[in-house]
Amino acid sequence: MKLETLKESVSSFWDNVTEGWRHLMQSASGALTRFKPSENTNLPSSDEVDDESYLPTRRWAMLGGDVFEDERRLVVRLELPGMAKEDIAIEVCDDALVVSGEKRFARESTAGRWRVMQCAYGHFRRVVPLPAPVNAEGGSATYKNGVLRIELPKRTPGEIKVRTIEVS
Repeated sequence: MKLETLKESVSSFWDNVTEGWRHLMQSASGALTRFKPSENTNLPSSDEVDDESYLPTRRWAMLGGDVFEDERRLVVRLELPGMAKEDIAIEVCDDALVVSGEKRFARESTAGRWRVMQCAYGHFRRVVPLPAPVNAEGGSATYKNGVLRIELPKRTPGEIKVRTIEVS
């Protein structure tokens, strides 16, 4: 009897782990973003940092986002803390929204040592699939409190453009 209880417990535990892993993979697959530092990123050198996990060459971070849709528009919100709005670029390419930019490191005004370096800095690119066709020319964006909000009007369905071609 105890062996059956143990089997059920292990099975339940395994189901929870696989479900949690699947949920994590789905939510992180689009949000996990690679940052590539450049000369403009202004990162401290390795001898200025005591954090053993510090690797200035490449970092990964989660850029969480939301996509909202109603009858006439799509709204995309991305968390981009620590950015200047001048360092953010937005493009609409077919059925995807591409947000790129560079997050620069801000040095302290006094001399000292960095004990922990967990934030990601550098150039990044995040692609958000769009669930409906949009009119990119009518789009607008705002950046406030570390959140980028992009509003894109939907393209009018069924709109057929007729063009006459003359035979010469």
